[in-house]
Amino acid sequence: MKFINELHEGETIRGIYLCRGKRSAETRNGKAYDNLLLQDKTGTLDGKVWDPNSQGIADYDEKDFIEVFGEVISYNNNLQLNVKQIRKAGEGEYDPADYMPTSEKSVEGMYSELLSYIRQISNDYLRQAVEYYYVDDAEFIKAFKGHSAAKTVHHGFAGGLLEHTLSVVKLCEYFAGTYTILNKDLLIASAICHDIGKTKELSAFPDNDYTDDGQLLGHIIIGIEMVSEAIRAIPGFPEKLASELKHCIIAHHGELEYGSPKKPALAEAMALNLADNADAKMQTLTEIFKDKTGTEWLGYNRLFESNLRKTSI
Repeated sequence: MKFINELHEGETIRGIYLCRGKRSAETRNGKAYDNLLLQDKTGTLDGKVWDPNSQGIADYDEKDFIEVFGEVISYNNNLQLNVKQIRKAGEGEYDPADYMPTSEKSVEGMYSELLSYIRQISNDYLRQAVEYYYVDDAEFIKAFKGHSAAKTVHHGFAGGLLEHTLSVVKLCEYFAGTYTILNKDLLIASAICHDIGKTKELSAFPDNDYTDDGQLLGHIIIGIEMVSEAIRAIPGFPEKLASELKHCIIAHHGELEYGSPKKPALAEAMALNLADNADAKMQTLTEIFKDKTGTEWLGYNRLFESNLRKTSI
């Protein structure tokens, strides 16, 4: 099988891909056809099944892994697959890891590094609150390791939530070592937990889409509920410290228009917001510039409100 980023116009291919989307439509002449969105870990590819009722097209549904046979063409300067045959693939014929975007870094290595930061939290209450999920909850750990940090924009790949969280923790460690006004334990604990709600805001791959709670509540509110559950399980957890930890998480988006229920009122909340914003934007630029070899201007980018290009060196 060829990965999607290896395909070229004029090729005839046979391979197994994830059917990320399937939509029936009609031509101007009233003839039925299917629009497909095929996916592997390298990207997506539009597909067209011009004769969905032919004998070569087996029954299949969205989210199925399907073996397709067809010709790669170029349409409006984008590659597209004219599908001639489809067969639903069985378990064992494919490796699911080949069909979802995945962190290029070692997930186990990153998680071990995150655990080392947890062990450094000297405040017993804060450390226990973090350990409630990141050490003691096997189901959460599995979900956290495989989750994305976003549906789109930045870290939208398996392992992305872990990669983003670890980067934010490292930035916060720098802040705590540079600015003595910061309570390092509170800052590191809140950094580790700031996006904990994304494990329930977004569904697991291959969907990676908003859940009902994700749409109705959002990851900040979900995260506060999760952290509150951990706090209630720890006898004697100081009320003021609990409020400070929750405030850092509530305010980590910084501005009301960016979804923060509150603006930062603590130095630790401000530092967390800066670290979160910095990593999100730098990763977004990393993904924008990925595989770009020249120094051509890329055009206006709405997120950055600027025309972007790579440096010449």
